[in-house]
Amino acid sequence: MTDVLRRGRASLAFGFFAQGVAFALLVTRIPAIQDRYGVSDALLPVFLAAVPVLAGVGSVVSERLVRRVRPSRLLRWSQPVVLLALLGVGAGDRVAVLAVALAVFGLSVGALDASMNMLGVSLQRAYGRSIMLGFHATYSLGGILGASLAWAGAHWDLALWVSYLPVVVVLLPAALVGSWWYVDGDGGGPAGAAVEQGSGGAGVGFKVLLPLCLVMTFAYIGDSTVSNWSAKYLQDVLGSSEQLATVPYNVYMVTTLVGRALGDFGVRRFGAVAVVRGGAVVAAGGFAVVASAPGAWVGMLGFTLLGLGLCVLVPQTFAAAGRLAAERDGRPGASDAAVARLNVFNYVGFLIGSPLVGALGDAWSYRGAMLVPMVLVLVTVVYARSFGDRPDRYGGGHERPRTADVGRGSNGL
Repeated sequence: MTDVLRRGRASLAFGFFAQGVAFALLVTRIPAIQDRYGVSDALLPVFLAAVPVLAGVGSVVSERLVRRVRPSRLLRWSQPVVLLALLGVGAGDRVAVLAVALAVFGLSVGALDASMNMLGVSLQRAYGRSIMLGFHATYSLGGILGASLAWAGAHWDLALWVSYLPVVVVLLPAALVGSWWYVDGDGGGPAGAAVEQGSGGAGVGFKVLLPLCLVMTFAYIGDSTVSNWSAKYLQDVLGSSEQLATVPYNVYMVTTLVGRALGDFGVRRFGAVAVVRGGAVVAAGGFAVVASAPGAWVGMLGFTLLGLGLCVLVPQTFAAAGRLAAERDGRPGASDAAVARLNVFNYVGFLIGSPLVGALGDAWSYRGAMLVPMVLVLVTVVYARSFGDRPDRYGGGHERPRTADVGRGSNGL
């Protein structure tokens, strides 16, 4: 069992890493994609919005699919599709090809995100201790590598397909090989075994998950604010140079990686509630520093705090949803269904965040606009109790699960 779990953990971590690379390669080369296909500034937002919308659809479809197939199988085949769709974006020559490639990318990335987090939650349940933040740390590491490869491609003026092809050639077979060691919700055996028909849990309603859905939305509003507005804010509001304006997002990514790499230890020592509350307070403080910064260097300090604060919220929200579903609905698949539903609000937050800050910045001021995600992130403090373990659950000084419970189905927390 130990060897099975270790292999499952390593292979899933690689899956998170590969997805981080692929997503970063797409979003950081948007200007090059626009130039290659001649997409107008008016049409570009339509293409960009279509990806998270279709990803939400893919996540909803995943909730239904995992009632009949294991999440490991869904992840095994969605990840190659994402990589091939990325290559299609780089290799096409007509707008219609771009539209199809982005549509496939969006649908498959929704299934990929949902199934990755399903497996992460179930592995954490089988381990009996917090490991979810570690998976998201490898995603951040992949994002840093992908952004670096994108920078190299732009610096050397490489064609998109030249930048994308080596990455796909390396990651696709590696992901397929690694997928044979995925571990599903029963905590034992390799992926791909038969699933009991109709086992997908549908008993955890939206009302129960609502606090976690709000936390997920607010976290991604904060994240999209940094990714879309940090450079413009530093340059236009705080008067930095164009070169310095590129630094905050890189700093944000690095501090996100560091925070997630250390976050599991914090959850084990202090508990999920304390870590989530602390993360929300630090993130809100980061937005406050950004909004009141007198200059660029203080602004970068604020974005650093944002990386350290926001990084813990999303992984812990997925973990809390899986735990809550397993406690309330003992059927196999209840946790998977809850994770798929929650994953939709990842894209809701992404869609809301960027236009919200832009509209407030134009109508009011960009300093004032930064206060809105600050308030929303602070709301997480109110909902932090939703992340609490029962007294007999692991984490934060609670009693560790009995050995006989590790690896069981929905009640083996």
